[in-house]
Amino acid sequence: MAEEADARVVTSGGRIIPVHTRIVSMASPVLEAAILDRRLKRGNSGQTPPALPILGVPCDAVSAFIKYVYESRCSSEDMQKYAMHLLALSHVYQLPRLKRACVGSLAERLSVDTIIDVLQLARLCDAPRLRVRCMKLLAAEFANVEKTEAWHFLQANDPHLELDILQYLHEISLREKRRARNKKAQSVYMELSEAMECLRHICTEGCTEVGPSDGEKPCQSRGPCSLFRTCQGVQRLIRHFATCERKKTMVPGGGCGQCKRMWQLLRLHAATCDHPDDLCRVPLCHQFKTRAQMGKMGEEDARWGLLVRKVVSARVTSALTRGVTPCL
Repeated sequence: MAEEADARVVTSGGRIIPVHTRIVSMASPVLEAAILDRRLKRGNSGQTPPALPILGVPCDAVSAFIKYVYESRCSSEDMQKYAMHLLALSHVYQLPRLKRACVGSLAERLSVDTIIDVLQLARLCDAPRLRVRCMKLLAAEFANVEKTEAWHFLQANDPHLELDILQYLHEISLREKRRARNKKAQSVYMELSEAMECLRHICTEGCTEVGPSDGEKPCQSRGPCSLFRTCQGVQRLIRHFATCERKKTMVPGGGCGQCKRMWQLLRLHAATCDHPDDLCRVPLCHQFKTRAQMGKMGEEDARWGLLVRKVVSARVTSALTRGVTPCL
């Protein structure tokens, strides 16, 4: 014989839903406290079943909520229709499993037209995962969200949330600019790393038009250089450096921009070269190492050291990307 209902839920529309206090008390500590409070006020006389008002949401949403309390599941149709109302009820009556299900359902079905309402609800119901999902979509679709009635209503009635949204969009913009700057800087470091690699193998092995350091002709059977474009630029710098009349002995650059770049490349190579002096064939490597050890590299040592570390990091990253062991 089925147990008779000993309490009733009353909705905003006046619907009466019979419930069992034992079941609803086990499901929700808030409902358990409400039942106990009503029994204490009635003196536990047992005359009329205690009434539990669940107001402010549609009657059918309350029915779906009570159904979940009994069955621990919610149909996809009910979730489709009442996910926002069920999220509010699950937060108020402390049903964490239902709350997670509602958050997942709303996150999957977000749209430009509903995002503002869902965002406001996520803030009120302490649903950070849903709030982040709303903010991400809002940042991507803000131009369309601005045209909705919900956004105009938000501007007129909730300036604090509007400020939060605008601050978030500003932070996203700053983050994108910072990412673009970092990407550009990383590209420069990668180019310097490739230039040093080309300088080393030009001076050691020879490449296309630039012969080996021992005077032999480049090997014609070696095939094209894997960094041909960078290598070609380094070759032009070397040829210019060898014939430029404006450079001065051991004076970086000597007023010539191309020579200055060549001096910097030679110095950068020396700062990262770990070969013994008698094995490294790159010009001026030993001299730059000696000057660095004597502390005669100038006042920009800190900035130069940072540049060296960045270039070495780019070289390691490039080597790992190609699947080879980095040579530092």
